[in-house]
Amino acid sequence: VMAAAVLGQGFVGIGITVRNTAGRTKGQAVAVRNGADLSAFYRCSFEGYQDTLYAHSLRQFYRDCDVYGTVDFIFGNAAAVFQNCNLYARLPNGNINTVTAQGRTDPNQNTGTSFINCNVLATSELSGNSNVKTFLGRPWRQYSRVVFMKSNLGSLINPAGWSPWSGNFALGTLYYGEYDNRGPGSGTAGRVKWPGFHVMAANDAQRFTVSSFVQGGDWLPRTTVPFAAGL
Repeated sequence: VMAAAVLGQGFVGIGITVRNTAGRTKGQAVAVRNGADLSAFYRCSFEGYQDTLYAHSLRQFYRDCDVYGTVDFIFGNAAAVFQNCNLYARLPNGNINTVTAQGRTDPNQNTGTSFINCNVLATSELSGNSNVKTFLGRPWRQYSRVVFMKSNLGSLINPAGWSPWSGNFALGTLYYGEYDNRGPGSGTAGRVKWPGFHVMAANDAQRFTVSSFVQGGDWLPRTTVPFAAGL
């Protein structure tokens, strides 16, 4: 499939590959746009360059999935949890990669993107190129919220970790968190010093688990997709 939109509540996708073949020079090229509440994807692959996976809105869960992209390749304003997934940064058209561009527009929205026990890695074409800087995310909207927890961050991740969108926009209102990550790109000493960036404590991390953040214990069992409720 080259592109797909998912809207039906309770959608479950298993073993699906969606590949947008627009290539690295064509700008935004969404592979999947998901606006389905209580949706789950298991062992799926989302492949593109810029804006690969549009986690548009509502509660979403991704388990054992692969996502490939360059700029803002997981974006949108869903409440989304990615567990045991592989995020592969590819060689971009320019010299910057950003894994996420989360679009939370109001501090009262219970949205954000949570990565738990994921791998952030470079494809072979990227790993051979030292001119590209890869960041965990940048704030698409004022209250952008992203956390990486107990994940393996590869050497591709720039020491600053996160990239601004434009000037000082959202740097005090976003929430970017890291908790108990591992790997050569996980060191937090060189991270951005923005007011909205946090090296999280355990009690903060608990807010972004499958059970807390998307109420997974209430609805994931009937999807048959495996999940770990906590950290």
